[in-house]
Amino acid sequence: MENNKNIYQLRFERNVTLGLSMTDAAIAVAEDYLDNKPVRNGKPSINTAYRNADFWASLFLWGLSTECFESQPLVLALARYLSQQQIANFELIQHIANVAPEAVRRAVRYSGIVLRQDSDRWKEIERIAVVDAVEFGEIVQICHTFHHAHRIRLDDVELHSRLLADISPLELLIYASLYGFEHLIPKIFNLTSQKDGSENDTQNVWDAINDILIWKLRNCDESDFQLTEAIIGRSLREHLSPFLFPSPELPIIRDDLYSAFGNLIDAQLELNSFLERSVDAFCYDDNIRFEYAGTELVITVLNEAERSAWQNNGQKLARLHNYWFYRAIDEFVTSGMAMKRIGSSENHNENQIAFIKTIRTKLQLTEVYGLNESILADTGLQVDVFQALLSLELMTAFYIKDYVRPFEKLLSKTGQWRPALASLAMDGMMQSIPQNRLPITFSERATKIESIRPWTVSKSFPQGLAKAAEAILDFWTNDLSGLSKQMRNGQSALIPELHERPMLKMGRYFFQLPWVVAMQNNSTAAINNLRRIGARRGEAREETDRIEQRLGKSLEDRGFNVLLNYHPATSEEDNPGEIDVICALDGHILILEIKSTYMRRSFKEAWLHKTTTLRKAGLQLCRKLKAVRLALIYNENIASSLGLKSADKVQSIQGWIVDTCIEHDHERFNGFLKVSLEEVLIALRDDRHLLNNPLGMSSNQEINIDKIDSGGTISSSTLYPNGFSGKSFINVIENQSVWVT
Repeated sequence: MENNKNIYQLRFERNVTLGLSMTDAAIAVAEDYLDNKPVRNGKPSINTAYRNADFWASLFLWGLSTECFESQPLVLALARYLSQQQIANFELIQHIANVAPEAVRRAVRYSGIVLRQDSDRWKEIERIAVVDAVEFGEIVQICHTFHHAHRIRLDDVELHSRLLADISPLELLIYASLYGFEHLIPKIFNLTSQKDGSENDTQNVWDAINDILIWKLRNCDESDFQLTEAIIGRSLREHLSPFLFPSPELPIIRDDLYSAFGNLIDAQLELNSFLERSVDAFCYDDNIRFEYAGTELVITVLNEAERSAWQNNGQKLARLHNYWFYRAIDEFVTSGMAMKRIGSSENHNENQIAFIKTIRTKLQLTEVYGLNESILADTGLQVDVFQALLSLELMTAFYIKDYVRPFEKLLSKTGQWRPALASLAMDGMMQSIPQNRLPITFSERATKIESIRPWTVSKSFPQGLAKAAEAILDFWTNDLSGLSKQMRNGQSALIPELHERPMLKMGRYFFQLPWVVAMQNNSTAAINNLRRIGARRGEAREETDRIEQRLGKSLEDRGFNVLLNYHPATSEEDNPGEIDVICALDGHILILEIKSTYMRRSFKEAWLHKTTTLRKAGLQLCRKLKAVRLALIYNENIASSLGLKSADKVQSIQGWIVDTCIEHDHERFNGFLKVSLEEVLIALRDDRHLLNNPLGMSSNQEINIDKIDSGGTISSSTLYPNGFSGKSFINVIENQSVWVT
């Protein structure tokens, strides 16, 4: 490997020879280390332990300045050192702590070692604190406080979970369903419940239930998934029926288990809140500082404006939800669907809303995430995207209409959730064709396919198509038995959240939780099903290509000359890689680095995205910008492709990171602006007014399509009062004009 010498020391020496300062040379090598470079083409790969050993044995690290060590790449490199166990270089870390104590303190935070205090690296930090208590005494004390608080919360979760150790995953879901109807359904649909439970945010409760289910899947037996109707019947008879239909003929009501489940929810909520609001804030939020005021640990806000960016992103997401909803209404009306009856007359309005929501998500998946008309499910079946989305929206409409709304009336009448839920179940059984209205439903595969088949009706298949229904079922299925086996065998697995794949498969049965499907955000479910859980799908690369192609088409429609997937010349010293999009208008050139990811919900996930994907994108753009500048001088074809007669006609040239997610929008990485793809598309379409909910509608309310005129009821104002141009488009993006209300 590079003459069997230290690869990172050699790279540092080469960088200095090329004229870089020691600081810039060291930062460049640290970036290589963070990005797992160099890569040996055609040779055995370099494993992580070897990279760690080589980097931390590099002699150049001993001669760096405080300023260099405090740069973000070197701090992230230090955080990686503290995160691993294979190699140790305590003398070097002690030296860095003397030269740049702030860099080591930040690395301690970023590494997450606060919760891994049994590691050898943490012991090194404690040794440093003994020698230099002034610089490191407080952060070690803070970490000890966090560790102790974490242990208390873990013990509380373990205490309550032990009481539920002997129940199966199915029985756990029964208690979760009872909890959902007692606490979550009344809260999210603004119903009146005598006992509201707690003031915790509904999403946080949902996350806690998801965590508890994962715990159960890790700690159950294979036999728990070998279900038969008799076994399911026994579980329902023991754990559900006594709550709804108490009788001497039934087992006793297991209030002890239900109470244990509620206590476990509270304990899990407390643990999750501590991890998110305290630990993750300590580790990843540079806009606050934890410090002691006497014996009390308090938070000092260093930058209120930047700290509010995360909350602002949530507001942006809500506005984008409105945007796609209005786009969908417009398409629904102009397509003529608004004039047609959808399904039965009694279900027509719900079906209309389901269609509009389906169009909303389909538009977003097509324009932002590059999907085509169909995709492959995990089982290999081809899934029609629109039908898959529509099926979930119709399920949501069904559960709201046949479960939630009747439950609302019954709850208002009885004032008690158990009698209301019992009456809901009894009313279902008393229908002319008995219906299951229990808070958890199940069926075998063939029955489930048949129930979905009517939702696949088309002109070609007026009775629907069983094969299409089977593909839809597979697309939304979370195989709990397979997932449990993976986790019990110690294999890594991407774990779907309840809403991402709401068909829960155990053995040969498929279970659904009406309270989940009625409440969930189906747009987020679809996006994360494909982009998070399905990130390794074979079609994901093709979808990214289509994102670039469709963005290129949108730019061309505005007059830009566009060049896609350009490969600049490479040299032994530099390989800029493929350039996703180059576009030019009026002498202004934009180089766009496209990133396609999923919708993140935690500050930690967003920070990891920032310090990996976005950090790397900034480095890539630096090389690509340089390559394009050279190509414009030495390659006339490039200038011609961009509508430029010569490089002298260039007014400006800049790079943007264009990302499908909105985290860290309008921050700069290596000097390059990061902006969301949706913002770029809205700026090109010049329809930002749709972000502002111009008709004041909610996607959950009844919609009177007859009163919506696609021809101009909604007033709008242009982003380009003096006409569209390359410069005005750049100004709109850089000034965040799209988001101005």
